[in-house]
Amino acid sequence: MGFSRFLLFIFLFFTMQGNGQESKGTSNSNRAKQYMYWNSNKPLNPYRPPFPEPGNSVEYIDLDKDGDPDILKTTINSFPVQWIDDDDDMKESDLEGDIDSDCLMVDRNKDGNYGSYSDVIVDWADNDDDNVADMQIYAEYVGEQEKDTPWGPGHLMINMDMDKDDIMNYIDWNNFNLRGWIHDGRADFYEDYLGQSLFLKIHTSPEKMNDLRLNWENPFLFYDPDNDGLTEYAIRVIDNPVRGKPGDKYLTRLTGNVSWISMSYDLDNDNAPGNEFDFDMTVNFRGKTGFNYMDQVHSFPAMRGLPESDQYFMDPRVRQLTELIYPNHKSIHNLVFERGKWDEVYFVYDEDDDCERWERVELCDPKDPYITGKRKGGLDNNPQTDAVGDRGEWDLDNSGKGNLYVSKFDGKIHLYGAESGYWRVDQNACYYQGMGGLYDGYGPERLSVDVVNPFPVIKYMDTDNNGFIDRMEYDLDGDKNFEQIVSLKELGIDDNCPVIKTESLSYDDFTSLKSKVANDMWQQATIAMKVASKAGLNVKWYAMLMHPKSIRQKYHMGFWLQFYLFNDLLDLARRTNKKEWEIDIAKAYYNSNWDKLLDYK
Repeated sequence: MGFSRFLLFIFLFFTMQGNGQESKGTSNSNRAKQYMYWNSNKPLNPYRPPFPEPGNSVEYIDLDKDGDPDILKTTINSFPVQWIDDDDDMKESDLEGDIDSDCLMVDRNKDGNYGSYSDVIVDWADNDDDNVADMQIYAEYVGEQEKDTPWGPGHLMINMDMDKDDIMNYIDWNNFNLRGWIHDGRADFYEDYLGQSLFLKIHTSPEKMNDLRLNWENPFLFYDPDNDGLTEYAIRVIDNPVRGKPGDKYLTRLTGNVSWISMSYDLDNDNAPGNEFDFDMTVNFRGKTGFNYMDQVHSFPAMRGLPESDQYFMDPRVRQLTELIYPNHKSIHNLVFERGKWDEVYFVYDEDDDCERWERVELCDPKDPYITGKRKGGLDNNPQTDAVGDRGEWDLDNSGKGNLYVSKFDGKIHLYGAESGYWRVDQNACYYQGMGGLYDGYGPERLSVDVVNPFPVIKYMDTDNNGFIDRMEYDLDGDKNFEQIVSLKELGIDDNCPVIKTESLSYDDFTSLKSKVANDMWQQATIAMKVASKAGLNVKWYAMLMHPKSIRQKYHMGFWLQFYLFNDLLDLARRTNKKEWEIDIAKAYYNSNWDKLLDYK
């Protein structure tokens, strides 16, 4: 026997002594503890359920009387579980079901019932008959004491594997909790938000829903147009349910109407491993009418579970489904722009580029520009919004139909038709999504202006209601007073700009738009440097802003370099008492036309 084989023999011998040999008085429970699955309840990712512990019985039941088992009952981590064999390939030697077509039921409250209050089911379906699951249904039932609450806790979440990577939902198999928002690094979320995929989700217990073919996030669509396995843009579709009262048969009534749409884009397509989600802009449509989607029917016959197993579910509808109703990747675009009737459009731009949520750039509310904190009445009233750093604009009568334009006054993309907007400036991304390093929006207590340095605020207004911003107010010291006001009308600058039809833009068009905006921004900055140098200013003070290495940096550095040089030139004009030059500097800056100052003497 070689030395290495001898060591292996010694290791196996002592392992067997510790785990396999029992004294005569060893109980089944002690025996089970000795044989616990190696990754059971350890601080490691539980990628799979533990195997049943030896000593715990495994029971097989033949429901359809065809001679082979249809139900496998056992215990995992002290939870009674049973597998339903929906594709009729279970054997009596199996210790678990398969994950191409079977259903796992977990009796979490250990009351002897499955598919009932406090329980969880995880169901897989193979809809294209390739023996690989392309759908996963996760249903979590509320406790009996919560059965009269119309919204949460509880879940019905359906994931579809569109890109065939076998990744769907992430579940903590030690306790069977949904944990899709766990992530590796900054934004590699374990939920399958990456690539081309979709899910349908609602935060309520399935038996409370009036129509299980519908959902709340119905669906969340993720697009991967360059096939790099990352998501370049995402569309979130919301059917806001009508909430019932105790005693109603169904407390959560989906309407079949979409009343809320968000479309989020990684404009410079700079996502990569380690920076999986870098969305830059969201356009959000809201309306009481929205559009009806009941004609968006998709057939999934493999969702229908083994009929004889319906007896295990207090509401077997989740196993009786053969179709779902939702807009898909292809249909949603036309539904939004051709069928949708919208009352308002919200817009947000991630100016500090720190948004690494898995879904979108979250939306600012048209509220107080200085109050911070979730649901306190400020711009970040939405708890998932960046507290500081994003620029929000609002078209509250939908006059602009969700279209865009590139302004002359700052060279940035703006929402056409917006009556107002605010930018809470976080120049160095100090507040990092406003989440204290967490990504679910419900982390530690967030930014409070009482305990940190104040932030600058820029206010935008369309005073003549022509769809274009023409007035900017600046509070650069964060004292809640706008000390600098600029009117394009008073400067004699026409605020009209070419309108960009959002409906007609492909993803490549969006990235081309961002590239043009960034390159134009940087070109203007280089001319501004020449103007400032000619005026006698030492532009080398701003060397840190002079070497952009990406589209994002051209955009960011180009804007700030112009802003600093503009204000330095204004300061010079005022110190030298050149009133006429001061006006010309303002006109050049706010008209994105520094060239006119190159010949200034």
